[in-house]
Parts: sequence; C-alpha cells; structure tokens
Amino acid sequence: MTITLIADALVGCLLVATIITCFVLSKRIERLKADESAMRQTIGALISATDTAERAIAGLKLTLGDCDRTLGERLRTAERYAADLAQQIEAGQGIMERIGQIVSAASMVAAKPEPAAEKPPVSRMASAADAAAAIRARAARRLEGQAA
Repeated sequence: MTITLIADALVGCLLVATIITCFVLSKRIERLKADESAMRQTIGALISATDTAERAIAGLKLTLGDCDRTLGERLRTAERYAADLAQQIEAGQGIMERIGQIVSAASMVAAKPEPAAEKPPVSRMASAADAAAAIRARAARRLEGQAA
C-alpha cells in the first residue's frame, strides 16, 4: 500500500504540475491571441495605407506626365517667341541704322539756308495777342471734337 500511496502522490504531483503548466500555457496562448488580433489590425491598417499610397503615386505619375507635356509645350512656345523677338530686334536695328544713314546724308546735303528778309520788329503786345488767338483756336477745335 505504501507503494500505491507513493505512486498516487507522485501522480498527484505530476497532475498538479500539469495543471500549473496548462494554466501558464493558457495565459501565454491568451496573450498570443491578443497580440494576434492587434497584429491583424496593424496589418489591415498597413494594407489600407499601402493601397492609398499606391493610388496617390499613380495620381502623381499622371500629374507629372501632364506637367511634363505642358511644360514642353510652353518651352517650345517660349523658344518661338524668343526667335521672333530676336528677328524683330535685328530688323529694328537695321531700320535704326538706315535712319541714321538717312539723317547723316540729309545733314550733309542740306543747303545752307538763305538769309531771310528781315522782318520788322514785333511788339510784345502783338505777339501775346497772336499766342492768345492760337490758344483760343485750339480750344475751339477741342470743343468741336468733344461735341462730335
């Protein structure tokens, strides 16, 4: 009977050790399941963030392509305008050179003016009256232009 009692005590001890081990393992499994659900939520959030980022990248690629085409068109237009302006500047410089040649030729060819017949001296009062008449005539023309 002592052997049976010792065997029963040994089985009881082993049973208690098994129960304690099962309890510890149960707690670990609960923690792992809690970590698993948190991990699943994290993975779900990462997947949705990845999808959003992929859509944003696709949109940015389209926008970049549009910007590239628009910028290319604007650069070509600007180059055409620059070429047109360069041609106009060259033409303007050519015209200015011709005008300068004409003026210098005209100044060389211009005859000396003949001495004008001397006019009798005009009084200050007469010249003021002439100036006033000219101003009055200009004002009358302006008024006629505004009335029309």
